[in-house]
Amino acid sequence: MKKPSVLIIFLTVFIDLVGFGMVLPLLPIFAKNFEASGLTIGLLMASYSAMQFVFAPIWGRLSDRMGRRPILLVSTAGAAASYAVFAIGSGMTGQGALALLFASRMVAGICGANITVAQAYIADITPPEERSKKMGLIGMAFGLGFIFGPAISGFSMKLWGLTGPGWVAASFCAANFLFAFLKLPESRKPNSEQAAQRPRFAQWAHTLGQPKLGLLIGLFFMATFCFTTFETTLGLLVSENFHLNLKNHDDADTVAYLFSFAGIVGALVQGGSIGRLVKKLGEPKLIAVSLLMVAFALIPMPFLKTWPLFLTALGLLAIGSSLTRPPVFGMISNLTSADEQGVTLGVAQSAGSLARIVGPIFAGTLFSHHHATPYVTSGILALITGIVAWILLQKPAPAPSASSVAA
Repeated sequence: MKKPSVLIIFLTVFIDLVGFGMVLPLLPIFAKNFEASGLTIGLLMASYSAMQFVFAPIWGRLSDRMGRRPILLVSTAGAAASYAVFAIGSGMTGQGALALLFASRMVAGICGANITVAQAYIADITPPEERSKKMGLIGMAFGLGFIFGPAISGFSMKLWGLTGPGWVAASFCAANFLFAFLKLPESRKPNSEQAAQRPRFAQWAHTLGQPKLGLLIGLFFMATFCFTTFETTLGLLVSENFHLNLKNHDDADTVAYLFSFAGIVGALVQGGSIGRLVKKLGEPKLIAVSLLMVAFALIPMPFLKTWPLFLTALGLLAIGSSLTRPPVFGMISNLTSADEQGVTLGVAQSAGSLARIVGPIFAGTLFSHHHATPYVTSGILALITGIVAWILLQKPAPAPSASSVAA
């Protein structure tokens, strides 16, 4: 059961990120075709993460009560519908088109919050000592989806025009829904009596009020926040440092290649090295080291004006950022009872979505004052966070509950 199940979960996360990545190259075109302001385009992007922030704990709580399989099926079907609407909106003009695009991105964000359920599914079928390694597969799916999304978008636009990316993403989601419907078994017996039924803010308070869980979720927020500096301003930084003209096709492709380079490095690390590093260092030290690597990459990056040095820093950043998520979520899962896996992982995922909402605003604002400011600031924040992780995560955790061990 486990091998096809893990494959389907991998494909679910991968396709979510393919769809997200496919939208990125379309945003400048939308700004031109629909005469949308920069604020409107920013809100269009933020709407996806905002919905993930709201719905990740909701999907998690529902999966704890109803089972993982029905939630994954419903969310995957909804994602297919959202990208079909996106394709229709992409072929229209005017305010009606923008309204459809906003609606589709919001529904896609709601459905994309199913990563919480995917992580809970992995926790259900994996013994505690293997969870960080398996969570690395989730991170690998993230990296690969982000690499292939923009490439598929460009290819499908050449073949089928502006509506092509939406229809291709809808087809991927529909195919994954059919595969999951036929092959994905339920990973746990639902028990609505034992599953958490707290109101939303009470659940946040309950989760964050547990010292170790609250610390881990805070570390994940900071790691994601710092990484968004790179995501948001990389194109602007290399344009500044290497005198690129982003209106030139070849120079714009250079930025895409840099994103792909970072994604490939991250995917390779998460797919092949996580298990060995966890065994060698343990999750607490690995989390701290990963954050320190991010700091040592971000701080000098805006001052590097030769490609070998810049690529070295970018590779270090990709390695460090890819090593944070799997052990963080592995530890969160091991500290959580079986009946609260979904909702607790949902709170953690929401924290990451919140970082992706506020991080780009922070980075873009500081970059407009000086191109080095967001990188140095985020690097210092990552350094402090890594030191905090090194000190506080070394403290012994409370013994896991019987239900957690049984999971």
